[in-house]
Amino acid sequence: MHAFTPPSPDRTRPELRGTFGMAASTHYLATAAANSVLERGGNAADAAVAAAFVLHVVEPHLNGPGGDLTALIAPADEQPYVLAGQGAAPAAATIAHYRELGLEEVPGAGPLAATAPGSVVAWLHLLATRGTWEVRDVLAFARDLARDGHPVHENVTRVIERVAPLFTEHWPTSAAQWLVDGAAPEPQSRVTNAAYAALLNGMIAAGEQSGSREQRIQAAIDHWARTVGEAVEEFVATPARHADGGDYAGVLTAADVATFVPAEEEPVWLAFRGYEVVKAGVWTQGPALLMTLAMLDAVAEADGDDRRLDPGTALGIHTITEALKLALADRDAWFGDPAGLGSRGLSAPLDELLSPGYARERAALIGDTASTEVRPGRAGGREPWMPPVRVAEVASDGSAGALAASGEPTIDRGTGAQRGDTCHLDVVDRSGFMISATPSGGWLQSSPTIPALGFCLGTRLQMTWLDEASPSALTPGVRPRSTLSPSLLVKDGRVVEALGTPGGDQQDQWQLLYLLRRIVGGFEPQQAIDASVFHTDAMFASFAPRTVQPASLTIESRAGEEVIAELRARGHDVNVVGPWMLGRLSAVGVDPERGWLYAAANSRGAQGYAAGR
Repeated sequence: MHAFTPPSPDRTRPELRGTFGMAASTHYLATAAANSVLERGGNAADAAVAAAFVLHVVEPHLNGPGGDLTALIAPADEQPYVLAGQGAAPAAATIAHYRELGLEEVPGAGPLAATAPGSVVAWLHLLATRGTWEVRDVLAFARDLARDGHPVHENVTRVIERVAPLFTEHWPTSAAQWLVDGAAPEPQSRVTNAAYAALLNGMIAAGEQSGSREQRIQAAIDHWARTVGEAVEEFVATPARHADGGDYAGVLTAADVATFVPAEEEPVWLAFRGYEVVKAGVWTQGPALLMTLAMLDAVAEADGDDRRLDPGTALGIHTITEALKLALADRDAWFGDPAGLGSRGLSAPLDELLSPGYARERAALIGDTASTEVRPGRAGGREPWMPPVRVAEVASDGSAGALAASGEPTIDRGTGAQRGDTCHLDVVDRSGFMISATPSGGWLQSSPTIPALGFCLGTRLQMTWLDEASPSALTPGVRPRSTLSPSLLVKDGRVVEALGTPGGDQQDQWQLLYLLRRIVGGFEPQQAIDASVFHTDAMFASFAPRTVQPASLTIESRAGEEVIAELRARGHDVNVVGPWMLGRLSAVGVDPERGWLYAAANSRGAQGYAAGR
């Protein structure tokens, strides 16, 4: 069998081990909040909710209270489930309405792209059903940071700087919240959000009523829904600048906000090399990772070894990239909210897409050179739906997509249009209760700040299509397909690891490399996180503009000159970025054999940390 390219002996972070509890996230303050909850007797749900509300405050360019989430919840000794905190399209969000406005796509920024906010209610639902703490104690971390301030990270100020002209010229409420004397705040300066702190205080006060803990949490949810719904409906009635340069009123109403209910759903599983990899369903892109693993397993079976599965060699990078292209083409052709598919007499043929026979059929398409075609398969013998193929323009620095390479959003300076991003958190407590969650949406640059609330709406509807034939067609009451894609690993019937990363279309690509190195290569978690990373954009971008970059391959320079030269010789359009720019993975887990918990975090971005004991 092939031995993987060995990991570097140097690690950017220690791999934490202990027996009490572990947390890891994309921001040290969120990790600190989660760890504080665990130390004070809270369980994994309490800790995850506290950390998530902190992320709303400290990573506002990556997520916000007006956004959404996907989480995998694995209580000790129970089957894991999906917590779906993705809001649906508003009742008035019809294809006909958007077409009447002259739109060919849902704009990438502005209130027309907003779904019902899902994150806050979903997190409080988790607190009520699986947590033990009171609302006031869980929300205090975020409330204090919003009220008293926190040091703003340079990545936040960089995003604000890019959209400052948009704020000044068209979104004055965002300018009032985020600009200081007309400019972005200085990195590490203290920023506050009084309006959001007041909203959290209102929720805490509502949750002080008598009754059970669950009734107190529901009172906080009711306060949120009523306050946010009224403010949203009033605010979006005034036309605002959108990413296409037009000014439109939004369609989200108080009723849309009030009717949102998070869902608990069955996950999707795939057996791979003694593990089961667990993902959310086809309303996310998660099953595409499972399809890629199945294809690569078929490749290894045909070869008789794992040489083409090694992410450290040119042959491995080429093979993995080509498999990803095929899986992501199927994502765009077949994936969508089952509710929307069912209402139109369609279905996502998931059993076929994950079958060994289909994996072998698709793997056989992988050649020795880079494909420049978008090639969805005929799953179940049906003809795939194909979006319009538009090739991405090359950025001004000569590298298409280079601005997104660090895992931060790509922002258009004048319109706010972006290829968005998110954040991530993982928690495990001493009982083995494990959570992997990817909160997102409601980025500060998504749409104008609602001054009464201190945050803006998410823009997930940009991932729908104004085409009724699409599996992710814009449909009232139906969720857009999401990129949010945390993962769990199960071994011998027990959940042993939770992991994930920000990164939009790259989330499952970067996690795939981690899983190959962990499961096939035998890397430790921190070694797998630190190893060199790559991804492709040779699929339909989930975020506006919905373009394709044929044969694209973005790779960290640590891959080495010889590897990069061979990839170019194979026809890949290689974009080399800095040595530590791609991915922001984190992970926590349980080692049943050695009897400890563990956690690992990413040094990329200089703010992710793990903590525990």
